[in-house]
Amino acid sequence: MLSIRPATANDAALLVTMIRELATFEHLEHEMSTTAEDLARDGFGPRPKFRAAIAQWNGEPAGYAMFFEFYSSFQGRAGLFLDDLFVRPAFRKHGIGTALIKHVAGIAWREKYFCMRWEVLDWNKQAIDFYNNLGAAFLEEWKPVILIGDALEAAAKDAV
Repeated sequence: MLSIRPATANDAALLVTMIRELATFEHLEHEMSTTAEDLARDGFGPRPKFRAAIAQWNGEPAGYAMFFEFYSSFQGRAGLFLDDLFVRPAFRKHGIGTALIKHVAGIAWREKYFCMRWEVLDWNKQAIDFYNNLGAAFLEEWKPVILIGDALEAAAKDAV
């Protein structure tokens, strides 16, 4: 049986484990440096920077969703950015991914966010098909952009 609950600070180590599993799946484990202490501090302190939901299948941790708020100047209100959606391989094909994304969509709807937004790797055909089946719109004309590491540091050095 499936249950979904909000993550708590006690879930920080579990979340790190599943984030590492996601990073491995996405061939990005070399970028993974998050610790349980990072998550406990940033997700469950006085000013949380993210929220997370834990999916359990028959009491076993099966997956998670991690999301946070962003603001749209064009909409004049906030949206939710779904940073991670992950179901452990042993628990796939039970509708857990669908339930997690609908769980976050329910939060977005109840809390009056204008949208829910996320990204998918272009090689992940299974996820792309999954999102297509949900009716998600792909923003082909938009390209994700990131300043990270040395480039971020170089830009920051010239900050006014």
